[in-house]
Amino acid sequence: MGSIARDRAGLASVAAVDVNRECAVIQGRQGSLVSRRGLFVLFFGGVALWSLDSIAQQRQVPTVGVLAVGSPGVDDFWRLFREGMQDLGYIEGQSIHYEFRSDGGQLSRLPDLAAELVRLKVDLIVTWFTPAAKAAKEATREIPIVMALVGNPVETGLVASLARPDGNITGMAGVAAELAGKSVQLIQDMLPGAQRVVALANALDPFSKPFVEHVRLGGVATGTMIDPIMIHSVAELETAFQTMEADRPDAVIVQPSLPTRRVAELAIRYRIPTVSVIRGFAKDGGLMAYQSTEIDLYRQSASYVDKILKGAKPADLPVQQPTKFELIINMKTANAIGLTVPPAFLARADEVIE
Repeated sequence: MGSIARDRAGLASVAAVDVNRECAVIQGRQGSLVSRRGLFVLFFGGVALWSLDSIAQQRQVPTVGVLAVGSPGVDDFWRLFREGMQDLGYIEGQSIHYEFRSDGGQLSRLPDLAAELVRLKVDLIVTWFTPAAKAAKEATREIPIVMALVGNPVETGLVASLARPDGNITGMAGVAAELAGKSVQLIQDMLPGAQRVVALANALDPFSKPFVEHVRLGGVATGTMIDPIMIHSVAELETAFQTMEADRPDAVIVQPSLPTRRVAELAIRYRIPTVSVIRGFAKDGGLMAYQSTEIDLYRQSASYVDKILKGAKPADLPVQQPTKFELIINMKTANAIGLTVPPAFLARADEVIE
């Protein structure tokens, strides 16, 4: 920035000398036009100063890349994150620029999208969901990465530890696997006597392993049989529900990186209760969602971005976990599948979708 200021001062000085010289010419030739040389200097001197101003301004505006999985809830994340940045004083288009990329529900696109952000030389990458964070980490070891929401980052190899993440990645660690495990108890509370629960897992997501493991632990704690079903493609969802119709489980716990809107539609068709650990699932027709409070997660991730843009290193910023949780129940879906939700359980909900 110092060299830019000196260049500007130098150009201003040159322009001032030429203006004085041309003023003398004008005084000496009363009524005559300013010489062509004077116009040339005045015009191009102004252009040079404007160009340096523009370059300096562009260098001061950081570019933040955003890489997200195209699951329900991504719109809420994107809105709340930007609101958090705005609360910290960042004005989009003036003091911050965003490059948003979503896989559109196709996890296989994430590596190419991450590589694209690296080619754009963004100053920082924000990721939403574990597959996006993995793709970003594999694409760069230099650009800082902030996790807006991932599941179990230590178990999935994203960070060395929560206290000392090391490397170029830090941010917010969700506790989705633990919440999925606790969802088994929620099912028992809503459906007393439930005996068998399916864990519907995304085989392409590295988070599937801790997800299934914690659901199994929830089964052990409640005496519930857990049947994992691994999904490799959207086409397999229909087959999975057809299989469930023949051998009906009491409920299904859904991994959030699956196409949860499609899962919700199938669950209503086959009249099977479902729960996931992301708000968007209940909004899109799932019976229940038990999740971390999103507004805290995404606004806290904005504070990580702010600290790093101001010079902090990701390795020095411990990964944080959420402390607030909420239960959402979709009563429209409950009525559609013929389920009576006990009043005492309904009273526990933080939000009821009618």
